[in-house]
Amino acid sequence: MAEDFRELEEQAEEAAQHNLAPVTVTMAILAVLVAAVSLLGHRAHTEEMLMQTKATDHWAYYQAKEIRRRNYELFEDEMSVFALQNSPQVDKIKQKYEKEIERYKEEGQDIQAEARKAESEVASERRHADYFDLGEVLLEAALVICSITVLTRKRFFWYLGSALGIVGLGIAITGLLVR
Repeated sequence: MAEDFRELEEQAEEAAQHNLAPVTVTMAILAVLVAAVSLLGHRAHTEEMLMQTKATDHWAYYQAKEIRRRNYELFEDEMSVFALQNSPQVDKIKQKYEKEIERYKEEGQDIQAEARKAESEVASERRHADYFDLGEVLLEAALVICSITVLTRKRFFWYLGSALGIVGLGIAITGLLVR
C-alpha cells in the first residue's frame, strides 16, 4: 500500500511539472463545443427534412391539379368532336369547363411558386447543416489532437488542436450566419 501511495505521489509531481491543466480545460471546452455544434447540425438536418417534405407535398398537389386540368381539357376536346343535340346547353357546359381549366392553370402557378420557395428553404437549411457538420468534424479532430498532448507531453499538439478548434468554431458560427 505504501508503494501505491508513493507511485501516486510521483505521478502527481510529474503532472505538476508538465502543468497539463490548460490542456485539460481546453479539452473540456472543445467537448462542450462539439456537443453544441452537433446539436445545431442535427436540428438543421431535421429542418431540412421537414422543408423537403413540404416541397414534395406542394409538387404532389401541383401534379394533382395539373391532372385534373388536363382531364377537363380532354373532356372539352371530346365535346367539340362529337355532335351533340341542344347546342345552347353544350356551349354552357363548354364555358364551365373553360373556366375550370383557367382556374386550375392559375392555381397551378401559385402552387409551383410555393413549391419553389420551399425548395429554396431546403437549400438554405442544407447550407446551414453543411457548415455545422464541417465545424463539428474540425472540433472533434481538435479534441483528439489536444488529447495527444496528455500522452506525449508535447505542447505542439495542444497548440495545433487549439488552432484547429478555433477554425472549427469559426466555421460553425458561419453556419449560423449563412443564408
